Amino acid sequence: MYKVAEMMPGRIFRFDLKMISIGMVAFALAAFLPAPAHAAGADNKIRCETDNVALDTAFPSGNVASCRPSGSKRIEVTLAPEDKPPINCSAWYAFRLTPRKPGKITLMLNYEACGHRYWPKISKDGVNWDYLPKKFVKAEEVDGLKRARVTVKLNNVPLFVSAQEILPPSVYNAWLGQTAKSPAAESWLLGKSAEGRDIPALTIRKKETQPLEQVVLIGRQHPPEVTGALAILPFVETLLADTPLAKRYRERFETIVVPMLNPDGVVRGYWRHSTGHVDLNRDWGPFTQPETRLMKDLLDGIEEEPNKNLRLFVDFHSTRYDIFYTIPDDYQTTPPLFLKNWLDLLQQRMPGYEINRDAGHNLGQSNSKNYVHKRYGVPTMTYEMGDETDRRLVRKIAVAAATSMMETLLETETPR
Repeated sequence: MYKVAEMMPGRIFRFDLKMISIGMVAFALAAFLPAPAHAAGADNKIRCETDNVALDTAFPSGNVASCRPSGSKRIEVTLAPEDKPPINCSAWYAFRLTPRKPGKITLMLNYEACGHRYWPKISKDGVNWDYLPKKFVKAEEVDGLKRARVTVKLNNVPLFVSAQEILPPSVYNAWLGQTAKSPAAESWLLGKSAEGRDIPALTIRKKETQPLEQVVLIGRQHPPEVTGALAILPFVETLLADTPLAKRYRERFETIVVPMLNPDGVVRGYWRHSTGHVDLNRDWGPFTQPETRLMKDLLDGIEEEPNKNLRLFVDFHSTRYDIFYTIPDDYQTTPPLFLKNWLDLLQQRMPGYEINRDAGHNLGQSNSKNYVHKRYGVPTMTYEMGDETDRRLVRKIAVAAATSMMETLLETETPR
């Protein structure tokens, strides 16, 4: 069992992905405005206040189950999953503190299930995020569940407190808009979520060509898994780079990116599920949800097109540590042994960093990795970044992984 005090690597980080800074600023400005009463999800927004501070969740990804004042300088916050357990223990929280008087406020984070997992991050603008210093976070166990006592020092501006950096749809939209300015990229709409939110997509290839080989990348099936999101964005940017390698890759391969498959869960600050009360990454095969059905249609469309050949599928996630979940090497794939060759090359590019691979994880589950391999016979991977992995390292791994992927794919035989 992890110790909360060991979760934080002890480094302050700054969120630094310049491609999405426009979206982060848009989020920061919008988040300071009160949510209209008719806004989607406004019915489950929480607010409580003392003489010194007001706590609310009226912004994208804001979520706590309830809160109540306990004196003027203390608030009890209750956190609970969107559906009754059993549920994956990605215990998300995000709220905003608006000061009425400067000073310290104590927040008790109490959990109805699972217990405390994510080290608190704080931001004044929704763009720059810092770890809350260790001296302001104390973990304790009550009735078998870990809870956290969090102390924050407020000045005269609102402060966001969140399990992870907040990346709502506005961030993705701004990033896609900026990325689509490249002549090698085109943004489009894959479809709509259960609640009618856009599920955007991006296609990358050399302009005015139609490559025979396709690579599909997806992310954010699970809302709290932000480090996976922080990986997929620089990964994709590397495929679009103005380098000889990336240009050769785009001439031969078409890449289709679906960076946020579960926008409803992201906006609502869910721990795991979609609004259909389903873990989307256990719905590959049943396809009971509109979001996973969109992916099935996309992949079937590639399969049914005579001049297209699916070559690789990668699904970006987060867990407690960095790991690459793959299918076993003795599984037949086209191209053969691709995942081993890719990760071996990535290891060469990352001296001093040990690539952690598990080729036998959850092989019987109805997840994307298993379904796509069984249905289409291609190499598949679940690319997982640790919750508290230094964000600079997340980016470094992503750039190296994308570079290694392109090199390895270009060494494979072209389909006949």
